[in-house]
Amino acid sequence: MGGKMGLLFDATLCIGCGACYEACKERNGLPRTVAHFLEDRLSDRTYTVVKKRGGRFVRQLCMHCEVPTCVSVCPVGAFEKTAAGPVIYHEARCIGCRYCMLACPFGIPKYEWGKILPRVRKCDLCADRVAAGRPTACAEVCPTGATKFGDRQALIEEARARLRAHPQKYVPRIYGLEEVGGTSVLLLSDVPFERLGYRTDLRPEPLPLLTWQVLQKIPNFVVVGSVLLGGIWWITNRRREVRLREREEQEARRLSASESQEGP
Repeated sequence: MGGKMGLLFDATLCIGCGACYEACKERNGLPRTVAHFLEDRLSDRTYTVVKKRGGRFVRQLCMHCEVPTCVSVCPVGAFEKTAAGPVIYHEARCIGCRYCMLACPFGIPKYEWGKILPRVRKCDLCADRVAAGRPTACAEVCPTGATKFGDRQALIEEARARLRAHPQKYVPRIYGLEEVGGTSVLLLSDVPFERLGYRTDLRPEPLPLLTWQVLQKIPNFVVVGSVLLGGIWWITNRRREVRLREREEQEARRLSASESQEGP
């Protein structure tokens, strides 16, 4: 496996069975959060969803941008675009600044607000499986081929072939081919992409290029100062969380000892 891998989602083939949703939950050990998968939304416990929009079923997941904004804005390198295609997250580096959430043009990264030591959560395109030469869990279980895994360039060629073969069937566009510099997740549809909930106002230039154009106009001490303050906040917050956990553990031990002394 030499080139970058990706997914091609064809909305004309999706039957809304939810197999991709269930496979993602199982692969990532995520709990079920709703009674029916169509009611779910992206969160720290749900990395892909299936929605019915514009009379079609459509998936939503991390697009794995070719030039990811989340990578460029993270001050500590917690995000990485791998050579194989997936955009992965290194939680040990994360300081919780959540710049990635603000910068993502697709609104993908989610935060574990309810946890003492929160992390950012999102689809990682089954990076471990991809590295081993295997398809993503969602593509592997798709019964209709609506979600197809493969080399990104090969998927682009297949998408173009479908457009040529059925010009009256599809919107004449491959979503993700050029948006924000291109994405590893590509889409085909027979209804306008905005009706599926996808942004159609995105420019073809990679957003990090625009980000750095802005940052270059900001004095270095402002950027460095922001990173430093973020680091101080993280250290202070981490110490507070550790002290809180220590108090809780001490209280639990005290109660346990007290109950033991009282006996049955």
